[in-house]
Amino acid sequence: MGGRILIIGACGQIGTELTLKLRENHGNDQVIASDIREGAEELMQSGPFELLNATDELHIREVVEKYEVREVYLMAAMLSATAEKAPMKAWDLNMDSLFHILNLAKEGKLDKIFWPSSIAVFGPTTPKDNTPQTTIMEPTTVYGISKQTGERWCEYFHRKFGVDVRSIRYPGIISYKTLPGGGTTDYAIEIFHEAIKNGEYTSFLAEDAALPMMYMDDAIKATIDIMEAPAEKIKVRSSYNLAAISFTPEVLAAEIKKHLENFQISYEPDFRQSIAESWPSSIDDTAAREDWGWEHEFDLEKMTTTMLDGVGKTLKEKA
Repeated sequence: MGGRILIIGACGQIGTELTLKLRENHGNDQVIASDIREGAEELMQSGPFELLNATDELHIREVVEKYEVREVYLMAAMLSATAEKAPMKAWDLNMDSLFHILNLAKEGKLDKIFWPSSIAVFGPTTPKDNTPQTTIMEPTTVYGISKQTGERWCEYFHRKFGVDVRSIRYPGIISYKTLPGGGTTDYAIEIFHEAIKNGEYTSFLAEDAALPMMYMDDAIKATIDIMEAPAEKIKVRSSYNLAAISFTPEVLAAEIKKHLENFQISYEPDFRQSIAESWPSSIDDTAAREDWGWEHEFDLEKMTTTMLDGVGKTLKEKA
């Protein structure tokens, strides 16, 4: 099947690296980046870019038509910590953007959709350790409520209209290339910057707040793998659990100390701590591994080394 790929929310933390990887795989002109603002230089210069508001249905339709788009990765969303400060704005962005894309696919104008969900769909009543694929979901954040609702709509559009929509529940994503966008797991990125710059970090989560995490390369790999899998292998049409590593701020700090002996961490939990407490500490992703062959490559050690190298180089370039 021909047709180009459109990424909505291409300038965000995942969107940036996903766009570059898809351009590498499919050719620069085959992958259209779009966002409400311009992004990193590398992204802007490597291929077509459209200024696009994810809630503007008419404009989305125009861009899809203009570039003969057949696949959409809808990466635009307001994340957990930011969404708590602007609930209705977050709800409108996270839900309206999804409906615009689902409806385009329902009309036969798109062949395939990727829409990301999150561990935020789970809540305090969900089993915390090895959270199952199918379990109690009573999210307590605006972000989680919108993601859980989105999952139900994705499954509905697949069952009712045959829409080929695919989704994974991202854990916390760690990367040194794009700055974090207001999520509860962002401490795991900030800590590297502060460790190298100042030798110390004050965590906004408590020392024992265990959360599921993943290095960016693995998240990108999973996103592309699920989209490239044959449709009959995608048995879950709400969203797949996805896991790689789980750790606490204390464990991560200890790993960093192996490289930077004098590094010190302190703790001043804020409102993000209660969000973290409502989420799982580890995830069972057997379904993704069995259905479409998901495998992660980065463990805690490899992720830490890669982050320290990457952040170190980035800070040197800026100096």
